[in-house]
Amino acid sequence: MKQLDRIDFEIIELLQKNARLSNKSLAREVGLAASSCHARVQNLMSAGVFEGFHARVNESAMGVQQQALYFISLTKHSRQVVEEFMRDLLALPEVVTVYLISGKIDFVVHAVAPDTVHLRNFALDHITVRPEVTQIETALIFDKHHDYGLVSFLNGSG
Repeated sequence: MKQLDRIDFEIIELLQKNARLSNKSLAREVGLAASSCHARVQNLMSAGVFEGFHARVNESAMGVQQQALYFISLTKHSRQVVEEFMRDLLALPEVVTVYLISGKIDFVVHAVAPDTVHLRNFALDHITVRPEVTQIETALIFDKHHDYGLVSFLNGSG
């Protein structure tokens, strides 16, 4: 892929904020003809810059009233144990994201549920029962904010 320029970064940033933006509106925002803008978006898609276009869902409207981060340490760190643990977590409907990290903690798991009882049962039924888990800490999420600063950071304007 060619080096991204200012217009590519603008396109990425605008589509991150609103993936439903029409090509005509996007072209107007970045100062290109609609056909040129479409070609750039297609090139960015072909290069794998975009992993998909998604709707952001209001969790509370879907019955999610509680969210938590679970900090999990394992006894064994073989590739098989780590990959199986991650695969099993990602198969659970409560799990939003799983991070494999370095340090004393091996995994950070973001999970959602209708209430704290559900989050407690999730931990007891799916995490603490596993023989490879040595420690778990839970942090309730009180508030979250989305910021799409990656493009600004990479473009040097953030």
